[in-house]
Parts: sequence; C-alpha cells; structure tokens
Amino acid sequence: MGTKNILMGLMLPAIIGASAAFAQQPTVDKQKLKQQLAEAPKQQPPAQSQDWAAVSAARHTVAIKKDGTLWAWGSNEFGQLGNGTETGPRGDGGGIERSALVQVGYSKDWKAVSAGGEHTMAIMKDGSLWGWGVNNCGQLGNGTTTDRNVPVRVGTNKDWAAVSAGRWHTVAIKKDGTLWAWGVNYSSQLGDGTKTNRSRPVQVGSSRDWAAVTAGGEHTMAIKKDGSLWAWGKNENGVLGDDTTTNRPTPVQVGSSKDWAAVSATWGHTMAIKKDGSLWAWGKNENGELGDGTTTNRSTPVRVGSSKDWAAVSAGAYHTVAIKKDGSLWAWGNWGYGLFDDGTKRPVQVGSSKDWATVTTFNYTAAIRKDGSLWSWEFTDYYDDDSTKPTKRAPIRVR
Repeated sequence: MGTKNILMGLMLPAIIGASAAFAQQPTVDKQKLKQQLAEAPKQQPPAQSQDWAAVSAARHTVAIKKDGTLWAWGSNEFGQLGNGTETGPRGDGGGIERSALVQVGYSKDWKAVSAGGEHTMAIMKDGSLWGWGVNNCGQLGNGTTTDRNVPVRVGTNKDWAAVSAGRWHTVAIKKDGTLWAWGVNYSSQLGDGTKTNRSRPVQVGSSRDWAAVTAGGEHTMAIKKDGSLWAWGKNENGVLGDDTTTNRPTPVQVGSSKDWAAVSATWGHTMAIKKDGSLWAWGKNENGELGDGTTTNRSTPVRVGSSKDWAAVSAGAYHTVAIKKDGSLWAWGNWGYGLFDDGTKRPVQVGSSKDWATVTTFNYTAAIRKDGSLWSWEFTDYYDDDSTKPTKRAPIRVR
C-alpha cells in the first residue's frame, strides 16, 4: 500500500462520521502509522541516463540523447521547452511545476540544438531547421511573430549545418557555407546592414566560407574557413573586439589573425580559442568574466593566462566556463552562478574530475562527461524569493 492509500484509509472513517452529525472521530495510533509509513513501498527515481550527446543552456536547458531524442527543462514562460506548455520544470528532479525533464515531441532524429534567451532552435538529421518559444521579433524565422510552444519548421530547406540562438535573434550556417540571420535587429546584430527586424532568414553578405557562428545578446561573432574572426552588431564595452566601441551593421574582421578555432558570445563579453589552444577574451569585465585577473573592460582580445591546452569555452551571463584538453573543468567571474564558492578573476578548477567532454552556460551551466552523463549547476539567485529553498553549488546529476 502506498503512502497516499494509507492516509486515505485512515481518513475514511472520519469522512463517514462527518455525514452522521460529525460523530466522534477515531483516535490515531501514531506509532502504528509511523510503522506503516516506514513499511510502505518507496517510489524509485527514474534511472539516470548516460547517453547524452549534446546540451545547450540559457535560462532553460535543452539536450539531445545519443538516440536522437530531444529533452528540455528550465524556464518556460513562452513555451521555449517545446512540449506544448508554458510551465517550468527543471532537470534535477526538483521543480517549479514539474519534477523531471520533458521530451520535445517524439522524433529521434535531432542533430543539433541551441537555447536562446527565451526561444530554442534545432536542426534535424535531414538538415531541416526548427524553432519554438518567444517570437515577438521574428526570432523563430517562420515568417510570423507568434510565439510557439511546439517546434515549427523554418522554411522548407534541408541544408542547414549549424545554428545559434541569441537573446532575441538567431544565426545559422547552411551546408554551402552561407550565413543567415533573423529576429531582432535594432543594434544591427543580423549583419545585413540595416536595423530592420526579420521574421525570415536573410543572408549575411555573399560569402560562402563561414565555418562557425555564435549569437550573443546584441552582437554576433563568426569564424570563416580560413580561420579569420568576424564581428557585428552592438559594440558596448568593446564586445566586438575590433579596438573600438562603434556599432557595426555588417561584419568586420577582428584583428588580422587567421588561427581562430572556436568562439562563444554572450550578452556582455566574448571568448575564443585559437588553433594553438590559447584562450582569449574581450568585452565587459565587471565581474572578472574575462579571466585576465582584472575587472577592466577590453576592446581587443586579451590572453587568458599562458596555457595552450584549452579545448572548449562557453561565455555566460557574468562568468565563463571552459574545458582543458585533459578533461578538467574551469570557471571564473561572478561566483553567484553556482560553480564555486567565491568570486575569481582568473580560471579556477571546478572539482578534481578530468572527464568533462562539453560544457555550456548562461544562467544555468550544464556539462556532459565522457561517460555520457549530464550534470548541471544553477545560479544562486534563483531562490532569492524563497530563502527556505536550497542553493545548489555542486553539480547535480540530470536523469
């Protein structure tokens, strides 16, 4: 008998007695009740998966399993989880209104996914592009400004290779190397030379040699196949890295180097890795998020330490996380985002494990280990309105 049935069994005589002019209720044997509860079968938590392939975190998190299924949890005010609702589960088993991950549809052919400010974009294995969540600026790219709580197709093309969802805009690369953008454009973050919002993809220039792209808050960064780095949009605090604070309506090259391997843009700062494994940063540095040991904003790339063994990096809201080639995980910036106990302006290792494979962050941080298990941290301000709920700093295993 489950706990609920035991309690109902105890309550039933009182309910019957109430119909007879509130007859005297039976006394409860507390010791017996305690024993019954102890002997009641306990619900087993679902098995924890070790088959995660990709993850993207913002204020909500989305992740793909090796079987191609897509899962989501976190903030869901605009349906950005894609499960047909506007409620808010988290993936650690405790929740706002749900206690577990939710699957996005039933497809098993998801290939890539990106969590934006309040929307999500994803590519299927057939190369089709899909979006859901808030759409007030056309960031879903389906020709409307109507929010969607389930995936909607972006056009009919099946040649999408990569996608990145920003705060209110989206950028993507096709298999032919062309770059496309849509959504809000008041800071020219779409790179099309205008400030006009777009509800359908518009091509950024005419180049066909784009290799990687990342959408920030109001700017965009991209790498070409020759290893050159480009930037456009709002340039507050020098976040474009071109040694100015001038907004750019079209792509401008960042320096003259052609050895950039990876880049990650967020609302206030940008992080990038060169082919030699060195790590670089620029933009806002109020919280030490650049990792150069200062709180000085930078308008050109500044080297983060002297290591040449960085493998991956993700720029968060006020912090940064990165993985070294040995599998160790590092973080710096605002301590209030759950990764370490005190703020730091230089990289500090998170735990002692050396088996991290990929990491992503904005408000939440999520990372996949080499064994395929998925872990998450959440920022400490999340429970500020309820001091009775715990603050979580250690990584939480996602089921």
